Amino acid sequence: MSNMFLDVDICVIGAGSAGLSVAAGAAQLGASTVLVERGRMGGDCLNTGCVPSKALLAAGKAARRWHGAPAFGVTSGPPGIDFAAVNRHVHEVIAAIAPNDSVERFEGLGVRVVKGSARFTGPREITAGGLRIRARRFVVATGSTAAVPPIPGLDGVPYFTNETVFENTELPRHLLIIGGGPIGIEMAHAHRALGAEVTVLQSGRILPKDDPELVGLLRQRLEAEGIVLREGARILRIEQDEGGIAAVLGTDRGEERIQGSHLLVAAGRRPNLAGLDLEKAGIAHGPRGITVDARLRSSNRRVFAIGDVAGGPQFTHVAGYHAGIVIRNALFRLPAKVDYRALPWVTYTDPELAQVGLTEAEARASHGEDVVVLRSPFHENDRAQAERETFGLLKAVTTRSGRILGASILGAQAGELIQVWTLAIGQGLNIKALAGMIAPYPTLGEVSKRAAGSFFTPKLFGAGTRRLVRLLARLG
Repeated sequence: MSNMFLDVDICVIGAGSAGLSVAAGAAQLGASTVLVERGRMGGDCLNTGCVPSKALLAAGKAARRWHGAPAFGVTSGPPGIDFAAVNRHVHEVIAAIAPNDSVERFEGLGVRVVKGSARFTGPREITAGGLRIRARRFVVATGSTAAVPPIPGLDGVPYFTNETVFENTELPRHLLIIGGGPIGIEMAHAHRALGAEVTVLQSGRILPKDDPELVGLLRQRLEAEGIVLREGARILRIEQDEGGIAAVLGTDRGEERIQGSHLLVAAGRRPNLAGLDLEKAGIAHGPRGITVDARLRSSNRRVFAIGDVAGGPQFTHVAGYHAGIVIRNALFRLPAKVDYRALPWVTYTDPELAQVGLTEAEARASHGEDVVVLRSPFHENDRAQAERETFGLLKAVTTRSGRILGASILGAQAGELIQVWTLAIGQGLNIKALAGMIAPYPTLGEVSKRAAGSFFTPKLFGAGTRRLVRLLARLG
């Protein structure tokens, strides 16, 4: 064991979104802070997740818009796709953002950055990069990695995961995707727009956590673009063949063989726990990650776990939210707790699919008959008509008293539109707050005001209101 020793206020293990947020906040608040990272700064989000996937989707959206230009009276030849140039675009975006997550920036904030693998040697100490590090509080933010399902033959063929697909510079002829969650659907959408044939193999229905009605509408759009969605697929094995790779499915009629040139595995995530020696620190954990309480404390109360490794919702914005919870607990001794009631998420297809709070089915399951469903279709929005973005629907669910329970949006800029509903749920606003909001015209944001206003339509234009108007008219 090294004789070099550091004794600090807080030690963060993992320099992804969660860890970087804690380290930056702690250092700027005056706490002595060490950040340990064995790989690339920025973690999954910057290097192999959110940033490159959205850059690839943006390239696909540009190609899709080109095809739609004649509707605006703009004509030109069909777009040419240079997939190597698309790949350069993806990495240029990563490079543009990387300085925000760099060693140099964090050292400038006062964080001691240690490159190496961290291992607990006891309840209050780790080793990393040739150092012994003792801290008042530890934060484990090691993230997650792609899970590989135990499908026979999969280990005998080449395949992509999110950690390798963004290094590919050759447009797949036919991309097979195992997994119909957000990652699988986003990658299917991007590659299809750029010219690849795409087949998605999903054991259940695609996007199972989202509102089924809106998923159904999105399914129509994806299939209209030529994406083959095989929901309820039972994969018997994966095989190499002359054309590339084949997935063999079990059906009622026997075996079915689907051939592709490339394979992407997007079948969930698993927490990064290997090599941490958590047992030596008395930290309980399981298949989903480190076991934490509502304050994100592990069974060792000096050790917090945040982000994907904590076993909760796996989103970058959750990682940032977790960081704030830990800062309040670890540095200010405030009993802050996680609350996911106003947690939004977005699948960045075109159109986007966004959700916050309860879906209609979840609201009915928990509130029974005390549920009102509000709707606002995009084709009734003037800005959507002007921009040819009329495919979409906003659904909101409230109680009969107007308490907002959730909102689901399929449509252009749904990820932006969901934010007003996130604020409303988080602050406990009544639906009348959104109905009374003044929305600039013409904007897509009017779909939210229109949906909120529909809550009052039955009473406002009902028989009782008409009688009142007539009575007041007789009074002069």
